[in-house]
Amino acid sequence: MRFLLVLLLSIAAMACDSKKEKKRSDMTESHKYTNELINESSPYLLQHAHNPVNWVSWSDEAFDQAEREGKLVLVSVGYSACHWCHVMEHQSFENPGIAKIMNDYFVCIKVDREEYPDVDNTYMKAVQMMTGQGGWPLNCFTLADGRPIYGGTYFRPEQWTDILLKLSSLQREQPDKLEDYAKQLTEGIKSSADLIKVEVQDSFDPVVVKDMVDKWQSLFDDVEGGANRAPKFPMPNNYAFLQQYGTFNGKPEVISHVDLTLTKMYWGGIYDQVGGGFARYSVDAIWKVPHFEKMLYDNAQLVSLYSDAYKRTKSEEYMRCVKQTMSYLDREMKSEEGLWYSALDADSEGEEGKYYVWTEEELRANISEENWDIFKTVYNINPRGLWEHGNYILLRTKSWNSLSKELGIQENELIRVCEDISKRLLVIREKRVRPGLDNKQICSWNGMCVSAYVDAYSITNNTAYLESAANAMRVILDKMTNADGALYHIRTNGESKILGYLEDYAFVIEALIKLAQHDDSDDWLSLAKNYTDYTIEHFYNTEKSYFNFNPKDTPGVIYNAIEVEDNVIPASNSVMAKNLFLMGHLWYDDSYIDISKQLLSNVYDAMPSYGSAFSNWGQMALWYTHTFNVVVITGADANKVRSEFNTHYLPNAIVLASNKERNDGVFKDRWQNEVQIYVCEGHTCKRPVSSKREAIELLGE
Repeated sequence: MRFLLVLLLSIAAMACDSKKEKKRSDMTESHKYTNELINESSPYLLQHAHNPVNWVSWSDEAFDQAEREGKLVLVSVGYSACHWCHVMEHQSFENPGIAKIMNDYFVCIKVDREEYPDVDNTYMKAVQMMTGQGGWPLNCFTLADGRPIYGGTYFRPEQWTDILLKLSSLQREQPDKLEDYAKQLTEGIKSSADLIKVEVQDSFDPVVVKDMVDKWQSLFDDVEGGANRAPKFPMPNNYAFLQQYGTFNGKPEVISHVDLTLTKMYWGGIYDQVGGGFARYSVDAIWKVPHFEKMLYDNAQLVSLYSDAYKRTKSEEYMRCVKQTMSYLDREMKSEEGLWYSALDADSEGEEGKYYVWTEEELRANISEENWDIFKTVYNINPRGLWEHGNYILLRTKSWNSLSKELGIQENELIRVCEDISKRLLVIREKRVRPGLDNKQICSWNGMCVSAYVDAYSITNNTAYLESAANAMRVILDKMTNADGALYHIRTNGESKILGYLEDYAFVIEALIKLAQHDDSDDWLSLAKNYTDYTIEHFYNTEKSYFNFNPKDTPGVIYNAIEVEDNVIPASNSVMAKNLFLMGHLWYDDSYIDISKQLLSNVYDAMPSYGSAFSNWGQMALWYTHTFNVVVITGADANKVRSEFNTHYLPNAIVLASNKERNDGVFKDRWQNEVQIYVCEGHTCKRPVSSKREAIELLGE
């Protein structure tokens, strides 16, 4: 990598990682500059439509233009909730002098990473190889054929100008050096994706999962919950796994850590105590100061996590968290069609968090004197809750029971008073200038939200949640699917575009399986099978025994990425592995099980090295290392009996019911008018019983 060192030293770049957003420009006012992004639908791209930079969107034509004009290419990637993206925009991309250099020597492509996660993945990997770090804005320079030569994240204006001039000089004076480096870097990117196929395991040693958790526990913060570092991210699939592991293995210390984390997050400033919903992460170790943007994928997964935690504990705190977050999703994130938007910005009126924080004067003006002492005690209008510029972040540090005793008020009355005040504050807050909304509807994130609404229904019996979930899935199937059965990744302003990635299929299949467990209005189980078969045909790489992120033979990509490690969003391969495990059991199809086993075998030995990155895999590993049951309920009152199972946390079972005769999958030849409950393990079922109590006993609960 000699050329890498030469290039890095000659350019002397500095990289940096952070986040947030800038409000979208008023498209009705006159502008001195307008570029091709004015024709896009992405809010992030539209924010750059009036830069003096001649931005174009991602396309083959942009690279053809670079070839014709003999220019290098700048691929600049960000997203609508990214703070430093917009700082760099203001400092450099809105500067006519800097823009002229960019326009003279480069074809400048602006990319919304949420529209093109594959593009982001490719160039992020290149930048990480060059600099050892990544983040957004992601700025990667390439040759006209798309091969990367240099990149970084945020650059100050003087650095950026220096980079532009030195790269353009290198292209004129030493093009062979750029060509050699592009070759080496591209080979490095491709080799990093070379995953070794391992021999499939017939069984999985539970000691591996134990070692994974034992090492992971050293990173637990047993005072404030979460990881023992800052910033703190919710990481829902981490705690879904730990909850499952602690339950399976009788580990009260692991369960205690899960409950501590869920409680502290819900009490903290990361949770919107007035309007419900979670912010992206906390900048500190005590969940106090959030990075205020709200992402759909966080809130969807957290609804599912808290729903499962409620089933396990029957904690009213968890129930309130679910209901409040659902109110937020319904109120602020749902489109007219019934899908959900992507994100809310951290900023309003140019200030981070301004929409969400309060001065003491504002609060006093809107809370009666009678209730002021109650409110300030509950929500820490004191040094604990003080943030900056005299603003307070509302947060709790004590349980309702403790506060009740401290304030000398009945607990139910205390909760009622605080909820009434929060409703009043929400009305007042909604009169403020709202944070920017990213109105893209992303297929994969909507799949997560369908699952969340089903999970919320399962603990509340609120049929509106189930109806919303079913309606959203119908919109996906009707308006985000093409004539060939392929999903689209994005829907904005009534238009669907960009063919789907593996993550879209994985989370839609997961949502269809969830719907099949609770709703008979459509044949969700057969639809899940259709999409599973489609995904295997178009994405499964038989040579490497993984699913590719892009469909097979996708043109124009440097390499077809394979997502393996779980992050705040689980890896698409781990989601598909779980889907295949369940589909194999629901359709008695061992070919699904075989692929699922192969996928888990590929990562199994690596799991103890970094538990947080394999937590979704870990959930499936627990299914393989413990008894997994399928519960099938048939009969005229089957749906009523099924709802009784919702009161139980059953991480090692899946429950399906039908109150009408059907012969697909696990329902084949099982219909009787009187309720019959079959508890099955693999292809073997125990004698049918007629009550939930008997079935629970068979499950060993």
